[in-house]
Amino acid sequence: MAGCTSRCRQGVLKLIQSLQRLVSGTLTKDKMDDELEMTMVCHRPEGLEQLEAQTNFTKQELQILYRGFKNECPSGVVNEETFKHIYAQFFPHGDASMYAHYLFNAFDTTNNGSIKFKDFVTGLSTLLRGTLREKLEWTFHLYDINRDGYINREEMTEIVRAIYDMMGKYTYPAIKGDVPQQHVDAFFQKMDKNKDGVVTLEEFVVACQEDETMMRSMQLFENVM
Repeated sequence: MAGCTSRCRQGVLKLIQSLQRLVSGTLTKDKMDDELEMTMVCHRPEGLEQLEAQTNFTKQELQILYRGFKNECPSGVVNEETFKHIYAQFFPHGDASMYAHYLFNAFDTTNNGSIKFKDFVTGLSTLLRGTLREKLEWTFHLYDINRDGYINREEMTEIVRAIYDMMGKYTYPAIKGDVPQQHVDAFFQKMDKNKDGVVTLEEFVVACQEDETMMRSMQLFENVM
């Protein structure tokens, strides 16, 4: 598949900004109506009713988001290269490439190397408007790199290191090389209740619900959005 152009990258950034305004309520009704009118003329996403039923977005929101997605990326898909480029602009003082790689894989539920509009909007719906349980389940699957239903120390270490790399010089105080591993050890001590060396979904959910600091650490992507 040919990669999206720089215009596509800029367009997806605009899409994310529009989503932020939709969620925060700063996209006014008049503006929404104007964008909706243009959307209905230009694009009619297939399965809109189904997406409305499957997500926590309204029909108007889905139409606006679809217009931005399709107009700026006519191929209808975002590949990993484009996704990494977008995330790099959020974190210019660090290296976001590895975290963006893992995040891309979490959105790419079919494991075909691309994110379609349905993948994108379904994931965002969970992260931004899902229940606490749904958000934690999504985050668990982000950490479960090999998708075997468990999180092991190596997987958690890879994600935590990717997060530190992404934050770059904005981590304060400046971290030492062994700090990510120390955090992983602390997480596992709280999560791995039966000490079998892996964390199950239920162990993950319970530990996060019991520890607010841990929950914030595990839901970095939501904070970014």
